[in-house]
Amino acid sequence: MKHLLITGIAALAAAGSVLAAPATADVLSDKYAGKTVTIIFGYGAGGTYGKTSLLLSRHLGANIPGNPTVITKSMPGAGGMKSANYAFNAMPKGGLYMLMPPDMSMVSQVLRPKKVKYDARKFTWLGRVFGSNNLIATRRDAGAANYKDAIKEEIIMGSTGKGSPTFIVTSLANGLLGTKFKIVSGYKGSARVRQAMEQGEVKGVSLAWAAWKNGHPQWFEGGSSSFAIGLLQSGFTRSPDLPNVPLIRELAQGANAKAAADLIATSSLIGRGLVMPPGTPKELIAPLRAAFWKTVNSPEFVAGAKQSKLPLSPMKGAEIQKTVNEILGMSPVAIKTAQKAIFGKK
Repeated sequence: MKHLLITGIAALAAAGSVLAAPATADVLSDKYAGKTVTIIFGYGAGGTYGKTSLLLSRHLGANIPGNPTVITKSMPGAGGMKSANYAFNAMPKGGLYMLMPPDMSMVSQVLRPKKVKYDARKFTWLGRVFGSNNLIATRRDAGAANYKDAIKEEIIMGSTGKGSPTFIVTSLANGLLGTKFKIVSGYKGSARVRQAMEQGEVKGVSLAWAAWKNGHPQWFEGGSSSFAIGLLQSGFTRSPDLPNVPLIRELAQGANAKAAADLIATSSLIGRGLVMPPGTPKELIAPLRAAFWKTVNSPEFVAGAKQSKLPLSPMKGAEIQKTVNEILGMSPVAIKTAQKAIFGKK
């Protein structure tokens, strides 16, 4: 009798779950049918943030019940921090707005707590499209054949702002390795700073390797006659495309310096993905995460990524949420070392 009772309860539970699924779909259909979902990103439209957001906008709506229209909106400023601050404090919370957060959003929260007006732990992470090491690269005619030459001579570098890898990674190299990169900030997006590099206005910039490959892969072709050369990369392991370019963490001296380098390297794990603002209705989280995962693994999305020359290394939102909590719980000593290296703070 006890076995029959348990079996009966299990059957009822299973039936209830089957009935619950259409109900959830119906709720989402009612919420999203005929509506517009907006993806906001904190850089110019010509870089990988803009291109990845646009690719998501073309395919995400088809996997959300109700098939909403999805559009993108650029909100550049402060190396992407403007968009993250907006998402945390002012973005509508009903499920119609999403943010593609800067890959340095957690690093900025740790290193610049007075400037940051968000807590990344309170964003709801839907998932990641791809991650990428950051590469410090210069024009070959800048005179640096490797990072050691950048210790001897000053090189002018472009930056989109103090919250972006264009500043943080480059300044970290200065602080930990003694390079003499002179950083000029204020460029609106990675495409604009690459243009400044091409025109000789600056001699180099630090960008995600994915951005280099997407925007100007030909700059690194031609061996000793290439237009650009990679000097240093930030990440946990060397990119397969850059086996001869050293990692900052490999060259950092001492446990605290290596930990500081690892803190910055975490941006390679965050990459390009989507979050929802705090206060998003809980019943939306699971189905929207499922819609994201279905989207980035669909044949249509994969084909679109290939056409747009965007890499794919998807990660689920729950995994990223765990990573974010780990980043924000790093050693205070490592944090102080990184702050001193990047911003000159003791």
